[in-house]
Amino acid sequence: MSENKLLIEMREKAILRKKRVVLPESHDERVLKAAEILIKEGIAEVVTIGNEEKIKSDAANLGVDLTGVEIVDPLTSNLADGFAETFYNSRKHKGITLEDAKEVMKKDLFFGAMMVRDGNADAFVAGSTASTGDVLKAAFQCVGMPKGISVVSSIFMMVFPDKTYSYADCAVVPNPDAKQLADIAISTADNHKKLTGEDANVAMLSFSTKGSAKHEDVDKVIEATRIAKEKRPDLNIDGEMQFDTATIESIGKRKAPNSTVAGKANVMVFPTLDAGNISYKITERLGGAEAIGPIVQGLKKPLFDLSRGCSVDDIVKTTVIAILMAD
Repeated sequence: MSENKLLIEMREKAILRKKRVVLPESHDERVLKAAEILIKEGIAEVVTIGNEEKIKSDAANLGVDLTGVEIVDPLTSNLADGFAETFYNSRKHKGITLEDAKEVMKKDLFFGAMMVRDGNADAFVAGSTASTGDVLKAAFQCVGMPKGISVVSSIFMMVFPDKTYSYADCAVVPNPDAKQLADIAISTADNHKKLTGEDANVAMLSFSTKGSAKHEDVDKVIEATRIAKEKRPDLNIDGEMQFDTATIESIGKRKAPNSTVAGKANVMVFPTLDAGNISYKITERLGGAEAIGPIVQGLKKPLFDLSRGCSVDDIVKTTVIAILMAD
């Protein structure tokens, strides 16, 4: 598959931003290969974490040139003590000791997350070998969420040749309540704009359109829509509506004639993780879209989780997205 025009434009924008990204998992050959590409194409400054001698030996065995990649060893870095102190102060209410914090900072994920928290890097991309739970634990405990957002969630960008949709949440929150669903909608709308340059038209999806069915699951979506509109009246959000109402103009006009979203939605907010995960895989496998994600959102800074089945190209693309989402 040739690279989509949007992805090419995103890469060009990332190059201009000149951001610094930490890729913690230096023990993974895919990460080392991605680091080489990111440096050679000028997409980002790259930091990786681990023992410098071992990383350079691994790279040489792979034929990977890490010239320009900074290697930081948590065991010898002059940043380690400061990171441990910061982590201890932020977590001591949970019973953690300073010695505990020093041990945590020896872990690549936590050290990398602290680099982003303290401004030593602009973004973090990990998860090629670590579980989503481990990546998000480091993200939560080191960086946390911004004021006004109640939940960390995820987006998948579903890229077609002539259009890109954002789907949420497809990877993190199993059964969001109305408040969480509203915050997922707000985060996704903002990030769709950042990543595509398009204004977001947000559909709060359901098996009901504007009262066509009555059920507590529908009530949740209606309440989430109300909360999202109240919190962010500047965003174009509407629901509850079915997928065809959201995406097909003729159906949207018939089923929801007064809606500003129906028939032209580009952001799809699913009521449960079941619905979101199933839908993105159908869109990818049967619809032929390129799925990019999961893109973690709802954190103060961009810390992204990869699939453990990711390719080198996936790591590069995810890094590009992280750069575009960085301040």
